[in-house]
Amino acid sequence: MATAALERPQPAVLDEGAAARVGRFLRRAPVHVVLVLLGLFWLIPTTGLFITSLLSASDAAQGGWWNFFAEPSSWTLENYRNMFDNEGIVDALLITAQVTLGSAILPILVASLAAYALAWIDFPGRDWLFLGVVGLLLVPIQMALIPIFSLYNRFDLFDTVPGLILFHTAFALPFAIFLLRNFFAGIPKDLMEAARIDGASELRLFFKVVLPLGLPAIASLAIFQVLFVWNDLLIGLVLAQNNQPIAPHLASQLRQFGSNLDVLAPASFFSAVIPLIVFASFQRYFVQGLLAGSVK
Repeated sequence: MATAALERPQPAVLDEGAAARVGRFLRRAPVHVVLVLLGLFWLIPTTGLFITSLLSASDAAQGGWWNFFAEPSSWTLENYRNMFDNEGIVDALLITAQVTLGSAILPILVASLAAYALAWIDFPGRDWLFLGVVGLLLVPIQMALIPIFSLYNRFDLFDTVPGLILFHTAFALPFAIFLLRNFFAGIPKDLMEAARIDGASELRLFFKVVLPLGLPAIASLAIFQVLFVWNDLLIGLVLAQNNQPIAPHLASQLRQFGSNLDVLAPASFFSAVIPLIVFASFQRYFVQGLLAGSVK
């Protein structure tokens, strides 16, 4: 009898669970519809740029890109071949890749060591030093452009790839140290003490314990840097002339609307796709890094 009593409610429980799932879906459906519509709305400029990049200059000048949905036969990939034959655009893409990689790797190396020291090494003035790092977050980039311009002219760093990397690194360090220090401070203290009891040095503790656990925060920081540096316009315009990254190079080539559109449109779309691919590939780590330390 006890077994029969336990078996009777099971179909009702299953039906109730299915009904609850359907109810939750219906309650969330308006939110999902709104999010999908917002996503499609934000994709309209990218879609327009992509279609424009597939049109010849004469076709693109005839009307809006939305008019060519009815004529997909007019689309061509010849513009992308011409883009890669353009020496200036290819050089700008290579310079952008070099600056982006250097500006992502160097701040992570320096900031991770500094964050570890601020989180787990006790030394005089540690808290004041961290407050100073937080205060540097308030310094705008525009405020340093003229002094850095004069400094770069003195040390022959103007219009060079190392000069752009150093500038991006310097202004990325405050936020990088702030983010990584808060993440490293959330590592269980018992784990760190157990490693020290086992005889691990500070460097071994940093490379074997802290860095593997800090990969989500490091990945999110790398995504921030890649997105910011790749799309940067201001710094490339001010601190570079012949070795400009792709964003200022395209801006300098665009003299008037429609000028060289068959080359500039594919180059613009290609340069926009790269950071999107990076973000989509590491989105999981990005979310984990942003939520690090929010719940303990």
